[in-house]
Amino acid sequence: MTKKPSLKDWRDLASKEMKGGNPDDLVWQTPEGIAVKPLYTEADLEGVEHLGSMPGIDPYTRGPKATMYAGRPWTIRQYAGFSTAEESNAFYRKGLEGGQKGLSVAFDLATHRGYDSDHPRVIGDVGKAGVAIDSVEDMKILFDGIPLDQMSVSMTMNGAVVPVLASFIVAGEEQGVSRKDLSGTIQNDILKEFMVRNTYIYPPEPSMRIVADIIEYTAKEMPKFNSISISGYHMQEAGSNLVQELAYTLADGREYVRAAISKGMNVDEFAGRLSFFFCIGMNFFMEAAKLRAARLLWTRIMKEFNPKDPKSLMLRTHCQTSGVSLQEQDPYNNVVRTAFEAMSAALGGTQSLHTNSFDEAIALPTEASARIARNTQLILQHETGIANVVDPLAGSYYVENLTDQMASEAWKLIEEVEEFGGMTKAVEAGLPKQRIEEASAAKQARVDRGEEVIVGVNKYRPTHSEEIDILKIDNAKVREAQIARLNRIRKNRDTAKCEEALEALVKVAETGKGNILEAAVEAARQRASVGEISSAMEKIWGRHKAQTRTISNVYGRQFEDDKDFAAIRDSIDTMEKQLGRKPRIMVVKMGQDGHDRGAKVIATAFDDMGFDVVVGPLFQTPDEAAEMAIKERIDVVGVSSHTAGHRTLAPLLLEALANRNAADKIVICGGVIPVQDYEFLKDAGVTEIYGPGTNILDSATSLIGHLQEKFRGRNFTE
Repeated sequence: MTKKPSLKDWRDLASKEMKGGNPDDLVWQTPEGIAVKPLYTEADLEGVEHLGSMPGIDPYTRGPKATMYAGRPWTIRQYAGFSTAEESNAFYRKGLEGGQKGLSVAFDLATHRGYDSDHPRVIGDVGKAGVAIDSVEDMKILFDGIPLDQMSVSMTMNGAVVPVLASFIVAGEEQGVSRKDLSGTIQNDILKEFMVRNTYIYPPEPSMRIVADIIEYTAKEMPKFNSISISGYHMQEAGSNLVQELAYTLADGREYVRAAISKGMNVDEFAGRLSFFFCIGMNFFMEAAKLRAARLLWTRIMKEFNPKDPKSLMLRTHCQTSGVSLQEQDPYNNVVRTAFEAMSAALGGTQSLHTNSFDEAIALPTEASARIARNTQLILQHETGIANVVDPLAGSYYVENLTDQMASEAWKLIEEVEEFGGMTKAVEAGLPKQRIEEASAAKQARVDRGEEVIVGVNKYRPTHSEEIDILKIDNAKVREAQIARLNRIRKNRDTAKCEEALEALVKVAETGKGNILEAAVEAARQRASVGEISSAMEKIWGRHKAQTRTISNVYGRQFEDDKDFAAIRDSIDTMEKQLGRKPRIMVVKMGQDGHDRGAKVIATAFDDMGFDVVVGPLFQTPDEAAEMAIKERIDVVGVSSHTAGHRTLAPLLLEALANRNAADKIVICGGVIPVQDYEFLKDAGVTEIYGPGTNILDSATSLIGHLQEKFRGRNFTE
């Protein structure tokens, strides 16, 4: 009988292959601090409590359903929305004809922030990064010809969740569909907005009341509708590591359950309609293990509330492939990235999935790129065979051990949140936001140093750039059409009934008596707009303004021994001696785009290099940014763009500076800016453009050159 090889046998052989080296040197430390060994054996499963579990049975590690995809494949969704309701409707119809099974609506930033399209603060946001929805009339057009009693609709909406969901309910009514027959999901996850995405409107406390009221209303009136989608997706997109994403998402969920129970609800009344939303990035096995660990931990959390229905313990999740893993450079690599991420989500047991289009690192997806993304899922379901077996990764030494480690590390963070008194208080204290921003800065430093390889970006770069067709939105044209429709609605509605409904909504917000969503449905029925319904609540609660905080010495700490980083610091020191003070750069986010990961990383990196950095508040107008730049005696204004607003907002900023005799200030742009826009921006007066994937050290060196040219022979002390 052949002797069974031992771990020592392997170590001896591995050491020989390494020419006397130690196999322990091959251990990889993940960004989460988890040590990943080169080899796993049966011994690594000792003490792993979830082993032996079965799909569809507590603790649901192997999936919430007994038969999983062998019984029914995951739902193919495509998150989309752009320009007008008419154009988005046409896009949805083509997707459904091509095999898509559910709709996921992306709204523009004006809608997210509760502004109508005619509001002066959203001039660069209307129809960009999502569809503009101002009223029930827009919602009816959006779903024209799409039977809402047969189609599941997911809506990513948090800040303006009340008017948007109210408009959807009324649109269903007027299509002849009762609210009890509407199926789908509303995101309704406000805590993560205060952490990372920033499309909030009201302060945390009234925002949590809105969450609870929606859970209450949908539990009673919309039994097929998921009242909340608790999202970790935007945390990973903001730079969190996977353990942070897992922990803070589940801690948010625990807080929402408590909020619903505080309304007097029984946990079994609503728990079955809670859903989750995770990001799936490029760490293939860890992402699959993350979903398994999420189900394990959610079961543990829900047992605290003593549910009687086993379904109340289940974590159901939608997933989306990572947007931040997509790269502008060598863009067709993104097709491959998305395919691997999609397979990881499927092997982890997701219930539905959106696959990003390869061009989304640059602009909104075209019809052709969206088709490739959708077909990626169809190929996975029909050609790879992975849907024929329930939980194919079960029993893997590596995956099961990884699941256990991720659950253990995430639970530590969840318990830390509990010590703060729950997630609302932790968010108010800024704990999760700071941790995520630190992780984001550290990740960017690893990429810039080449320690984390991104093919086509910091290694294996193509010798020539490939220009691809992108979708462009005529922002001015969309805004003009939206304003015309708003004017018609306001002219034709019964003004008295509309005002009466809005006053009733104000009273519900003020007194705390009644349900916010119920009052908003009546206001939407009387054709109150999204902005008017939002403003009614704002009268009582105000609009939240976040405190701008920056972190220090996270990015720079990774470059302590780096010659290029030292050279940049020396150049800034020389400039400081010559000019009498450090060069000053202001990082601004204009319009309603709250994605500030890039802006925060740039701010901390440039601060660590020695620049004097000022971070402007979110949601500035060009005039406000220009005023601040002058007041703060800024040398360089850095515009961070994520949603194509740069074509409108950057020229307006330059005009505002010129009108204030400050045209000499250097204006640069960075972020998601397609190459096709570079000439337009430079013609408008932008000095330099740093697109996605730009090495921060390279951008700093370039900027120092521009500053040296500007101040050649000058002295600040003069």
